[in-house]
Amino acid sequence: MKIAFAGKGGSGKTTLSSLFTRYLADQGRPVVAIDADINQHLAEALGASEPPPMGAHLKEIKEYLRGTNPRISSAAAMVKTTPPGRGSRLLRHGGSDPVHELGTVTPCGARLLATGPFEEDDLGVACYHSKTGAVELYLNHLVDGPGEYVVVDCTAGADSFASGLFTRFDLTVLVAEPTRKGISVYRQWQGYSAGYETAIALVGNKVQDAEDVAFLREHAAGDLLACFGFEAAVRAMEQGRPFSLDDLSPATTAALGALKDRLDAQPRDWARYSRQAAEFHRKNARAWASAAAGEDLAGQIDPEFTMP
Repeated sequence: MKIAFAGKGGSGKTTLSSLFTRYLADQGRPVVAIDADINQHLAEALGASEPPPMGAHLKEIKEYLRGTNPRISSAAAMVKTTPPGRGSRLLRHGGSDPVHELGTVTPCGARLLATGPFEEDDLGVACYHSKTGAVELYLNHLVDGPGEYVVVDCTAGADSFASGLFTRFDLTVLVAEPTRKGISVYRQWQGYSAGYETAIALVGNKVQDAEDVAFLREHAAGDLLACFGFEAAVRAMEQGRPFSLDDLSPATTAALGALKDRLDAQPRDWARYSRQAAEFHRKNARAWASAAAGEDLAGQIDPEFTMP
């Protein structure tokens, strides 16, 4: 299953992404965690070394994924929305391939991939979509099986809507503080994703009392899944002191369990997944990609290919 953590900057989505990654790995589940945030902090939260940036290896990633697909003329003609077709190389969860080899193994056992930060040559001339495009290609070409998890720490706000990235997940968790500003990004996601059959859940963070919970319930329209309060163990982790899941309170452990139960209950809809990949690729081809490539990139869609 593929789960994304999104929300307002500073809401705690990186912290919750790392806790959920550790929680899954502690249960012996195979996990790939991806830091797709412009502020790259997931490695630190997982106590791991920074992996090589996917964004800096985009050409090699594209060359590998296109394989012998005759509809893709070159790696340069691949864009972030290019879907797989016959001849494309598909990825298996944590497999032995050039993409997963960019990852590093974290102390909890999860494999960590990262889009990477801006390079000096990017400043003033590139947007962060040049990095997150590697994640979209990864998710478009990934055939994950039962009991396998991908946890993505997304950019803050609604930036994922700049492409079809927001449709690539089985469940998107909006992390919100119990404030009007905190709930605003959740409302944005609700509005922008309406009509795309995306599953959204709201998780409250930095919740202090029953009034905070009541505020979130009032604005969540039934989407409130769990709440996280202050955790001394998490503060210790963020300060670089020793951390263990056993140090968490029963309430926090139960909230992580509720997240997993909700994710596991979400059915995988491969037909929707493939249909929306093609839909957003057509949109991007019309809007800019075909003109940039000098060819009609809508032709990259293979109508006889289905995932998985």
